[in-house]
Amino acid sequence: MRILFSGFHNPHYETVTEYMERGIRALGHDVVVYDDRRHIIPGRVRYRFPALRRLDLLQLNRRLVRIARRERPDLAIVTGGDRILGPTVQSLSALGIVTALWTTDPPIRRWSIIESAPRFDHIFCQGTEAVEIFSRHGIARARWLPVGCEPASHHPVDLTESDRREYGSDVVFVGSHYPEREVLLEALADFDLAIWGPGWEKLREGSPLRSRIRKAHTAPSDWLKVYSASRIVLATHYKDPEGVVPVHQASPRVFEALACRAFLVCDRQRDVFSLFCDGEHLVGFDNGADLAKKVRYYLDHPLERQTIARKGHEEVVRRHTYVHRIEELLALSAGHDESK
Repeated sequence: MRILFSGFHNPHYETVTEYMERGIRALGHDVVVYDDRRHIIPGRVRYRFPALRRLDLLQLNRRLVRIARRERPDLAIVTGGDRILGPTVQSLSALGIVTALWTTDPPIRRWSIIESAPRFDHIFCQGTEAVEIFSRHGIARARWLPVGCEPASHHPVDLTESDRREYGSDVVFVGSHYPEREVLLEALADFDLAIWGPGWEKLREGSPLRSRIRKAHTAPSDWLKVYSASRIVLATHYKDPEGVVPVHQASPRVFEALACRAFLVCDRQRDVFSLFCDGEHLVGFDNGADLAKKVRYYLDHPLERQTIARKGHEEVVRRHTYVHRIEELLALSAGHDESK
């Protein structure tokens, strides 16, 4: 097939967008790539003047339709979806193109995707919470399709002694600062803990975590070494601070860390433990005290830790790659029903 793929391309490093595109190509399909954040008007201007922001959004959508007219794809896959408008989806359908939405971000309270989603032929959701939200809005066609790993990009790496000193620790967390994460990680203040990610300069004054901060921004080449060099990798998930919008989706970092053969300790995120078995592929924790207890236990039991890490790696490579996800999306999209 010829597939038009719309998504965001981070100019600094690869993200799920590139992994998805390569998954499509690996299955032998042609890909026409559209970057849906190639804005014409700079952000500092757009956000000051709503009319200009709307104009810029319309230009992004018109450009997508022009590309579709020129390239005539069989299928258009829109990832994210918050910048692609309902009339644009209708225009693609009028060209005879099958359309698929793949939501990839946690829902927010004013979720604009709800307005455009019914126009798509197929809807796929990274998290089960999005499936439930669509269902509450009378959109029953949404299916759960989590992200995954790309073994060519996510894998264990050989380390020098210098690498181990620079990147290694007993416990590592890679991710952005949120207040609830700060509280959680303080439960590990007595361990050899390393924190990599943006925003941690916001730590409260006197926090014991200040000395554990390594680097704000990590390219994939860095965190491959971090995951390979560390004994325990910690995963926690974003939660709505006000507890209004549920978030159950599995972070891409879960799949990526397992693909690096890391021993992963994860908060009890619902979707994660629907895909992986606690105590077999990874280990779950309930709160800060439980986390500290699990960390101490598995640091003291390296053979158990290594066995779980190996099984987690085998499971994620066998069942949870982007090729697996694209295969499922294309198989379901091929059964297109003209009556939406």
